[in-house]
Amino acid sequence: MSDSILLKNTRLVNRGAIQAVDILVRQGRIEKISPSISAPADRTIDVAGKFVMPGIIDDQVHFREPGLTHKATIASESRAAVVGGVTSFMEMPNVNPASTTQSLLEEKYAIGAQRSLANYSFYMGTTNDNYDEVMRTNPRNVCGVKIFMGSSTGNMLVDHAATLERLFANVPVLIATHCEDEATVRRNMEAYLARYGDQLHARQHPEIRSVEACLKSSSFAVELARRHGTRLHILHISTADELDLFDNTIPLEQKRITAEVCVHHLYYEASDYERLGNLIKCNPAIKSKAHRDALFPALLDDRLDVIATDHAPHTWEEKSQPYAKAPAGLPLVQHPLNIMLEFYQEGRISMEKIVEKMCHAPAIAFQIEDRGFADEGAWADLVVVDPDAEWTVSKDNIRYLCGWSPLEGHRFKGRVEATIVSGHLAWYEGKLREDKMGERLTFRR
Repeated sequence: MSDSILLKNTRLVNRGAIQAVDILVRQGRIEKISPSISAPADRTIDVAGKFVMPGIIDDQVHFREPGLTHKATIASESRAAVVGGVTSFMEMPNVNPASTTQSLLEEKYAIGAQRSLANYSFYMGTTNDNYDEVMRTNPRNVCGVKIFMGSSTGNMLVDHAATLERLFANVPVLIATHCEDEATVRRNMEAYLARYGDQLHARQHPEIRSVEACLKSSSFAVELARRHGTRLHILHISTADELDLFDNTIPLEQKRITAEVCVHHLYYEASDYERLGNLIKCNPAIKSKAHRDALFPALLDDRLDVIATDHAPHTWEEKSQPYAKAPAGLPLVQHPLNIMLEFYQEGRISMEKIVEKMCHAPAIAFQIEDRGFADEGAWADLVVVDPDAEWTVSKDNIRYLCGWSPLEGHRFKGRVEATIVSGHLAWYEGKLREDKMGERLTFRR
């Protein structure tokens, strides 16, 4: 059983408002929210007017277990997540062996139960030939089905038109897609290798994994979803051209097609490849400043529904290889709130909107039970944020197993002071408490 916790003097950011309240947590859930609470508790924390928000729900991470644990583990990355205020994650199936059978998927859930400090869910993976396994996915306790409609590891590229039609027509759960047209990417890569050879550099990455590749694949996914009434969630939108695919005229609860934007596509732009090279090589690529600058208004006006990280760590040695050999992906799950707080400090987004996009919207889009909102009766996933604390990202405070971040040396204003996961005070006073693991997410479906 979790300790009871009383948070005093909070500025609670929830449901589009900021309120001065106390919050009482008992038996893993929020028991009471009131302007003043004097009930006894195992631990009372006076947060002295700092922000308290629901825990962040990251709907796209790669924690690399099983099979790729030299890069990351569910244990290591879930702890990095908690330090950054991410209390729940949904993890991708491109591990080794890939999560493309129900038995392999449940093996990951067993690891999560034993080792994840954050709440967890894992996507079921698809291939061109595992339809029957995919159809056995339980909508109540699995976040969704992942389809790579572009490059992936192993056998997870789904490029047979008949297979895609069948999946979009019949899968009983949310489908999340990685959308880049594989033929376009391969054609571009061949042309750039022929032109540049060993001199190929990450600066060419946005041209190889081009705007056209993204738009062609996203448009195809939307066309399929509209034809079949699919519940489609398109991951990591990176171009201005794709924004017209998404509707902001209906409430999120009623949308059948939703879209995610990742913090690195909001933060970086293509010229940053000159400075950071392979460290920010990711798929889809970070695009030009014009594309980056178009994403933020789309986030604010609700064409883009959810903020995520696509946390995808690799070792420093892997990233130090020449461009063509260096793997794509960067570690981010410890720092998404810091990036968004920088935008808040610049006056570009409100705290209420940050909470909407990082906490409320993922819970609504995925129909997560009793999470994503700081409401009485909900699971107590809560984050205490000091918006004025300044600190610098360094090797000393990076929690990723890979040990590096493209943000190293950057000074942020705003820091997570405490993280409560399902009623457990998992991060407080600079220390992790690991005597209770997170819970498996469940879904109202």
